[in-house]
Amino acid sequence: MNIRFTISAIIFIGSYLPLSLILLAQDVNYNEVGGIFRLCQPQSLIDRVFKNPEFSLSIFAICVFCFFVSIIVLEMAKPRNPIQVTEAKYIPAELMNYTLPYVVSFMTFDYQETGKFIGLVIFLLWVFLITHRSGQVILNPLLIAFGWRHYELKYKFPGGGKDFSGHGLSRDKIEPNDRCLHSSLQDIMIVSVIEMKDEAK
Repeated sequence: MNIRFTISAIIFIGSYLPLSLILLAQDVNYNEVGGIFRLCQPQSLIDRVFKNPEFSLSIFAICVFCFFVSIIVLEMAKPRNPIQVTEAKYIPAELMNYTLPYVVSFMTFDYQETGKFIGLVIFLLWVFLITHRSGQVILNPLLIAFGWRHYELKYKFPGGGKDFSGHGLSRDKIEPNDRCLHSSLQDIMIVSVIEMKDEAK
């Protein structure tokens, strides 16, 4: 199925949860953390701990929300169409390479620096447009922590002799000659291996 623009944007924002967490940590006023246990109103506490709480906490909360929406979207894409895998190449570094350069590039970012903030927004908008147009937006690096694996696959449909190729995400370890079920999110396949105990039923 095709991912609508809004859902695509939500998935993309969710993939930058690590960046938002780093920026949140950089926004902490560590000189005030020592007095965090003093009696004070919650609002006053937040203002003391964070330099720009309205930005750092809001952006972090948005990224957390978007990431969990991404997980829900993946769960809704239930694999149903049978395929026979002829080749499977596991790509362990591809998802990490998607995010790490951007995280490292903005380690010195500060919400108080308006120019850097606008530059970051423009940069991420371009990255989003590229990934959305290429159909690769679902390749979320955080999915590794939830057991998802990225594969480059060659496969054929039952009764067909023609080989097809594509990229897939799976929680299963995929090997050549595995029988699988798949569904598609834009240009990415969501794949599950058919277990022998299920075949025997």
